[in-house]
Amino acid sequence: MVSNEYSRYIGRKRGVIFILVLLLIITALWALNTGSIALNPVQVLKTLITGGNQVENVAIWNIRLPRILAGLVAGAGLSVAGCVMQNNLRNPLASPSTLGISNAAAFGANVAIILLGAGTIANTGAGQVIINNPYMVTILAFLFAMLAALLIVCLAKFGGFTPEAIVLAGVALGSLFTAGTTIIQYFAEDVKVAAVVFWTFGDLGRAAWNEVFIMLVLVTMALGYFFLKSWDYNAISSGEETARGLGVNVDRVRMAGMLVASLITAVAVSFLGIIAFIGLIGPQIMRRIIGDDHRFLIPSSALLGSLILLAADTVAKTVIAPVVLPVGAVTSFLGAPLFLYLLVRGYNRK
Repeated sequence: MVSNEYSRYIGRKRGVIFILVLLLIITALWALNTGSIALNPVQVLKTLITGGNQVENVAIWNIRLPRILAGLVAGAGLSVAGCVMQNNLRNPLASPSTLGISNAAAFGANVAIILLGAGTIANTGAGQVIINNPYMVTILAFLFAMLAALLIVCLAKFGGFTPEAIVLAGVALGSLFTAGTTIIQYFAEDVKVAAVVFWTFGDLGRAAWNEVFIMLVLVTMALGYFFLKSWDYNAISSGEETARGLGVNVDRVRMAGMLVASLITAVAVSFLGIIAFIGLIGPQIMRRIIGDDHRFLIPSSALLGSLILLAADTVAKTVIAPVVLPVGAVTSFLGAPLFLYLLVRGYNRK
């Protein structure tokens, strides 16, 4: 009887993951057939298998595929980072955004664009705002994001902060970096402020194959590490005393998880800009559907994060085409009310 019940228990979770995989494949195919260049499914398939004309090859291989893969990888990384942060800090509101990591990355981008001159106006009739040194912006955004993560870890390790206090420290750091960003922008030229705003809008189209490869390697390694530590995370979710009684070094597991989660967050944000709510809403939805078993919660959170980000980006490309909306704004627009709904349902159940 126990064996049959456990088999059904595992089967339901595997069924949810299978459905997520199917939905992700369908969404990826939808995104692959969507864009400013009208291509039918036959042309897309032919271009993927045997190659098409120059326009089709550029549209599929240089624009759409890197954009889709960036959405898959970044969505998975941000969602799993939020999942691990929420578990390790025992706080459902923990995420890359609430811990100040995204604010720190934005501050680094402001330093690069405004103080170091990485943003300018293109020599076109429209006066288009561009980032003329994206690598400088990416490096500084990454460095400041990791600085924020290290500050939080050091406060936790050497300051004796509780998990709840760590989240409050993250909020304080986020406010500090936001204040610094505001001061820098106050004295900046209009063009540079416009360039900063342009960078802040999350955009999957910024990622070329090199950036996608870097994100893929780091996120894959991080997911492998998190999955290997899933038993430890299950123990921590049962309480610190229980985890210590089972032989888990809670402090070490918590700090290592925070650093790895912060690393993949910093990489995603520095390459793509600010993409909010993926790390907050993805794990929350899956925790209510699949439970707290991290053997299944981690991969399902990764799949749902990829699905949400890829679907949001496709909506951003099509809702008022040919204008492409910032995907960060779309995820916030969709994520905020959904998160409030989940909170209301959660409190009503208590």
